Amino acid sequence: MKAELAQSWAGFWAQRTEREKMLLTWGGAVLGVVIAWSVLWSPAQDGRAHLRESLPTMQLKLAQMTAQANEARQLSAAAQGVAPTGGALKDALTASLNDHGLAPTQVQVIGNAVQIQMKNASFPAWTSWVDDVRKQFKVQVAEAHVTALKEDGQVDLTASLQPSTVK
Repeated sequence: MKAELAQSWAGFWAQRTEREKMLLTWGGAVLGVVIAWSVLWSPAQDGRAHLRESLPTMQLKLAQMTAQANEARQLSAAAQGVAPTGGALKDALTASLNDHGLAPTQVQVIGNAVQIQMKNASFPAWTSWVDDVRKQFKVQVAEAHVTALKEDGQVDLTASLQPSTVK
């Protein structure tokens, strides 16, 4: 196949006069330069110009996003806030227990902690509630006494919760 193509080209080229050979050579060179310009150089030059124009806008947007991220970090730290204590914590925990369908036997403030006593409570519901109030009110379980009942998943418990800032 190569040999056939080379032979065809040699036959075509041999039939041309010197003037035609020179015109074909120069025409091919000009055509090669035009193709190289339109396929390689021009798109790259246009892309550079576009990037040069859009770069200041992108830098401004980056600066704004960075400032917003810093502000979000500051607001997040400020949102941590102060956990309720004393009577406010007792009221918040009582309301949260009722919202979760848990009926406490007794809720009382003891020092900086709130003690909760429950009889025949669902242990899975209680652990879910503890996780919720830990996140919402920033409290931790200081002490817990849990006694399993004969019925699966039911417990009697006494737990003391205190603000997580207290160690």
